Amino acid sequence: MNVYGTEQIRNVVLLGHGGAGKTTVAEALAFITGVTKRMGKVPDGNTISDYDKEEIKRQFSISTTLIPLEYEGENGPVKINLLDTPGFFDFVGEAEEAISVADAAIIVVNCKAGIEPGTERAWEMCEKYNLPRLIFVTNMDDDHASYRELVVKLEKKFGRKIAPFQLPIRENEKFVGFVNVVKMAGRRFTTLSDYEECEIPDYVQKNLTIARDALIEAVAETSEEYMERYFLGEEFTQEEISQALRTHVIEGDIVPVMMGSGINCQGFKVLLQAMDKYFPSPDHFECIGVDVSTGERFTAKYNDDVSLSARVFKTIVDPFIGKYSLMKICTGTLKGDTTVYNVNKDAEEKIGKLYVLRGKDVIEVSELKAGDIGAVAKLTVTQTGDTMAVRTAPIVYHKPQISTPYTYMAYKAVNKGEDDKVSTALARMMEEDLTLIVKNDAENRQSLIYGIGDQQLDVVVSKLQSRYKVAVELSKPKFAFRETLRKKVKVQGKHKKQSGGHGQYGDVIMEFEPSGDLETPYVFEEKVFGGSVPKNYFPAVEKGLQECVQKGPLAGYPVVGLKATLLDGSYHPVDSSEMAFKMATILAFKKGFMEASPVLLEPIISMKVTVPDKYTGDVMGDLNKRRGRVLGMNPDHEGNTIIEADVPLLEIYGYSTVLRSMTGGSGDFSYEFARYEQAPNDIQEKEIAARASKVDSADE
Repeated sequence: MNVYGTEQIRNVVLLGHGGAGKTTVAEALAFITGVTKRMGKVPDGNTISDYDKEEIKRQFSISTTLIPLEYEGENGPVKINLLDTPGFFDFVGEAEEAISVADAAIIVVNCKAGIEPGTERAWEMCEKYNLPRLIFVTNMDDDHASYRELVVKLEKKFGRKIAPFQLPIRENEKFVGFVNVVKMAGRRFTTLSDYEECEIPDYVQKNLTIARDALIEAVAETSEEYMERYFLGEEFTQEEISQALRTHVIEGDIVPVMMGSGINCQGFKVLLQAMDKYFPSPDHFECIGVDVSTGERFTAKYNDDVSLSARVFKTIVDPFIGKYSLMKICTGTLKGDTTVYNVNKDAEEKIGKLYVLRGKDVIEVSELKAGDIGAVAKLTVTQTGDTMAVRTAPIVYHKPQISTPYTYMAYKAVNKGEDDKVSTALARMMEEDLTLIVKNDAENRQSLIYGIGDQQLDVVVSKLQSRYKVAVELSKPKFAFRETLRKKVKVQGKHKKQSGGHGQYGDVIMEFEPSGDLETPYVFEEKVFGGSVPKNYFPAVEKGLQECVQKGPLAGYPVVGLKATLLDGSYHPVDSSEMAFKMATILAFKKGFMEASPVLLEPIISMKVTVPDKYTGDVMGDLNKRRGRVLGMNPDHEGNTIIEADVPLLEIYGYSTVLRSMTGGSGDFSYEFARYEQAPNDIQEKEIAARASKVDSADE
């Protein structure tokens, strides 16, 4: 593959709802640019981007794939780095990585399905990153799909930015061509994406006039001079229209709507022309980071004449092809067989050969210019989000903003002795997927795996089996309860043992009561008069307490909110020891705690659920069923409501799946731990019984 300069590069991300046809669009573009000899199909499992076993099995994208295309543009050769992203929400981390290096986006919309939650999500992501975008409507070969209806809905949803650049031509209920609104010319498909000029049908005229007037109005708004000419009724030249539209598209003021049929490979030649003509090259943007040597903000244009800096946005770890770090060159030129400096890790990395990846194919290149995307194999310390630079100019760029995972399950190896293998495999998968997190919950003696949703965790289990040959099983996690008391009690604890020689004697009278502070396990005080318990034994009493609060007598959970006061006791000049007083304290605690109306406390989380307004009632009803307390509702001024509620952690197991099915995939939630509260009696009884049976079975 040739080396391309910054102005010849287009970094384009494909976004949209799962099943809208992104992979088919990528496949069609690869086919008409000569990358493949025949167009692959998702059901056949032979597409460039969905090459992973899991993707072939499930027939949808799981990870972002890079497909570089070479195309002879209007002003010379162009390289389009196409990033095909998964549409399903569980794999949003992949889309977030891709969008962080893209300079423009194509939002793929299925004409028949219309605007789906994934379409709205894609638009929001583009808005967040201020990405220029166009909407590409697929499935135009379906006669039941109404393009005009879809455009009206898009305008209603996303505002006046929406501008149809094409209108369909149908004959005998078949999609045979389109009208180019910009050039006011008819186009009839000949073979695949090729076309010839044709007459504009009469039935298109009305819609054409509306679309054309809107475009010309947008052109007029580019400058005062144009506005003046527009009011005087002067015509704009084709060159002026194209230039003004390009300015508007790059600034995000216009979002072109184009169309095609993936199955028949129609409409993609024009899509390539549009990417070349309207999408910006990287040198339109700035790369913003921090100069580590001064701590000051660093801003630079994508320019290959300065020192090197590059950002690693994705890592691929494949057991067969090895580890690849995908990076976007921000400044300078990256060449093979050089040493670069990883600024985040403060370490040097040796770069061997340089590659561009096309699906699973690896293509070697001599160098990568600023703005280009490529890959380097087998870097030792580098991870996703790291910045590569030269030691004399240490720049750090921001890491991709990745969604926080809130769905979690407990996991364990199916076969004994494979725990280490599982840990190693998961560590590799976490390098690839930043939304995957593994935690060790020592308190409940379980390993937890966090992801965006259940489907992602299901894929992880499957990958562990197929890639790394280890089997794991997922189960409902145990939840961390706490124990506390509600009454004040006074008890005696006496530890007395006589056995030839030294005996053991410790005697304490203690008072136990609620401390009122559920964040602290215990508060210890002593009110001993007259030396009935010598001062040197006070630490032993506290030590006994420390041990006791780790595992309460009720169900074996940690104790919180306890105030213990040592009031009195007695000692033996010979037989008393620290150990004896510690044991006496443990006896007093066990007896006193069970007399002081002990209760179980459950963890409560503060939850924020963001849903479209129409689902607010359903979601609130569901939260109430989960023993949640709704604290407030706030509009986000984008047609959504943010519901704030306190919910027991126990009740939100499996919530991501329920919320998605309830809101058609458009709901989102996040939470953080808030506090502990007394659990209802039925839950307490259930938990105490469950713990007791486990203790019994462990004893057997």
